[in-house]
Amino acid sequence: MNLSFFDQFMSPSLLGIPLILVSLLFPMLLFPSPNNRWIPNRYLTLQLWFLHLTTKQLLTPLNKKGHKWALILTSLMTFLLTINLLGLLPYTFTPTTQLSMNMALAFPLWLATLLTGLRNQPTASLGHLLPEGTPTPLIPALILIETTSLLIRPLALGVRLTANLTAGHLLIQLISTATTALLPIMPAVSFLTVTILLLLTILEVAVAMIQAYVFVLLLSLYLQENI
Repeated sequence: MNLSFFDQFMSPSLLGIPLILVSLLFPMLLFPSPNNRWIPNRYLTLQLWFLHLTTKQLLTPLNKKGHKWALILTSLMTFLLTINLLGLLPYTFTPTTQLSMNMALAFPLWLATLLTGLRNQPTASLGHLLPEGTPTPLIPALILIETTSLLIRPLALGVRLTANLTAGHLLIQLISTATTALLPIMPAVSFLTVTILLLLTILEVAVAMIQAYVFVLLLSLYLQENI
């Protein structure tokens, strides 16, 4: 029983061929490409409005040097948001429940922000490891603590996204299993669990959107410290 709950987090395969690449590329096919019309259709207008709002929200705390990252941050936000939401549909797979994938996204982007700071302003970037006015006896311990907190950032990014989505999917499956089991025995209790399941699904939609935004927002904040 416990193993069947975690089967939804296994990478799907067809004839022994992993389909995770299809699940990663399929969300991008849902977005229409811009055309040369002066007045686009409603779907394209909604997409452009969302991209403009996302870019404006992410780049507000950054200076002009950070605006070079607009395409990366906006694309990552759209990618994570689409994958998280599509993963809530029945008979689908959510790649962002895999820690390996989230770390593959978090570690290179975090490292890019760190290398950007070391290249552009090495003194200021290294200065974050030792706050001004620190007593001399505490300097070695504080440098060690700040270095550890700096190196743990990509792990925190990946684990946060994985844990939130995995917990939500597990709760939905547990409650849906309880609803099916209680339906022939206690219909009234089963109706109550269905109501809870609907509310939890709405909450999980919000979590999927919020976690995608938090992931990219934290990256933009890390970038802000290094530019």
